[in-house]
Amino acid sequence: MTDRTASITRETAETAIDVDLTLDGSGETTIETGIGFLDHMLNSFGTHGLFDLSVTCDGDLEIDDHHTVEDIGLTLGTAFDAALVDKRGIRRFADRKVPMDEACAEIVLDISGRPYFTFDGEFSQERVGGMTSYMARHFLRSFSTTAGITLHASVTGENAHHEIEGLFKALARAMDDATRIDERRSETPSTKGEL
Repeated sequence: MTDRTASITRETAETAIDVDLTLDGSGETTIETGIGFLDHMLNSFGTHGLFDLSVTCDGDLEIDDHHTVEDIGLTLGTAFDAALVDKRGIRRFADRKVPMDEACAEIVLDISGRPYFTFDGEFSQERVGGMTSYMARHFLRSFSTTAGITLHASVTGENAHHEIEGLFKALARAMDDATRIDERRSETPSTKGEL
């Protein structure tokens, strides 16, 4: 297996972000985004996906959380796309449901090279800590765009912390499943020959 890693830097007038990703890791994370709840979500993502993940961000949090959350989603998606290289031998499709107490989150995805995003559900509270709940949905859209994946997400529940954490855990497990190498497959999993 090739070394499936990526190091991505994104710098704009709004954020400065560094992401280091190892797909075939052990779940070790170092996360510093300036938003405690987002740190918790990305730590959970790395842990449950068994991705080694380092994310640092210096964002314009004096304005709000939008640019930081969005740009981290974009940068992390870019890292996954880069780490997968030509996507040779991956399983490609995955779906996961994750319960968090009263909440249940579902992620269905295809590493297709065709970004598409749908979301079904509402968050029960407007904010969790320093993060606007809606930004979890926006993170998923941003991630799917630069990762080049079709992503269908849904959630139900009564507690926004549980709802959002369920989504991040379901995304982690689904991305772990879809990026795994299928030993029976030596080519890119597409009748077109590429993704």
